[in-house]
Amino acid sequence: MTRAHGETTPSGALVLDVHDRPGPPPLRFEAADGGRLLLRQGGRPVLLGRVDGPNEGVFLHRLPGYRSPLPPVRADLTRSGANMPHPYARWLEESPHGPLHDARRLLGLRRVFPPYVWTGDFMRGWPGCHLDWCAGGRQGVVPLRPLSPPDAPRAKAYRPRAREGTLAPVFLWFATPLDGWLILDGHDRSVAALAEGSDPECVILERLVDEDVRRRQLRTLTDEHERSAAALARRPGTEHQRRRLAQGLGTALADLPCEAARTVARPFPGGPATWDDLAARAMFECPRD
Repeated sequence: MTRAHGETTPSGALVLDVHDRPGPPPLRFEAADGGRLLLRQGGRPVLLGRVDGPNEGVFLHRLPGYRSPLPPVRADLTRSGANMPHPYARWLEESPHGPLHDARRLLGLRRVFPPYVWTGDFMRGWPGCHLDWCAGGRQGVVPLRPLSPPDAPRAKAYRPRAREGTLAPVFLWFATPLDGWLILDGHDRSVAALAEGSDPECVILERLVDEDVRRRQLRTLTDEHERSAAALARRPGTEHQRRRLAQGLGTALADLPCEAARTVARPFPGGPATWDDLAARAMFECPRD
């Protein structure tokens, strides 16, 4: 397997172009009719979900056994001022537990979120929760293991680093089936940062449009620019408009490599009946809070 091609954007984010991973990744979504969802890691289900009516939200039930795709992040790495998307990308490539398959991905630092993301839409309860898509809240954050209390040993150990600004970023994956974020790594770090009164700094992982789509968009933008520029060139006194047109093209081209795409959800083996049986057994063994 060849290594993914990485390209740094002007903002410091990393575009990771993954090749030679055509099969299902270890961490993957599966879907069945009726809005039924499952997140599987290897052979183990770690999350069940069912969409609540048309665009109203999704009920989730998490199961034990999730494993982070990252190793423990050393404090000296964060104190060194490293561009953290790069080591996260390398570890993600090497991990047997992550979501990478043939696709383009964006890994970038994010420090600012809508105010509700880390408050009311941070799913602190375990194992069940509901992401409400009607209240304008979307982009809720879903942990994949139970959260520790702020005074638990690991969270307490992280809190001084949160205060001094050297806490390693929480690793979030944007999952379009949930219209929200999954915590891939950094559950205790998120608790520590919030206990110190600040939103966690995050490295985000998002799928981007495929390369052939990006090239078509590039051709369309370039063709439209050339037609508009030619029309302006035939008119006197349009120098200002032509400069503005060129600036607009530059902005559009700079944003193009980072256009988001939907998360892949493969068919759930066995269909709705098998999903219902799995959900019934999971709820019996681990009822909702």
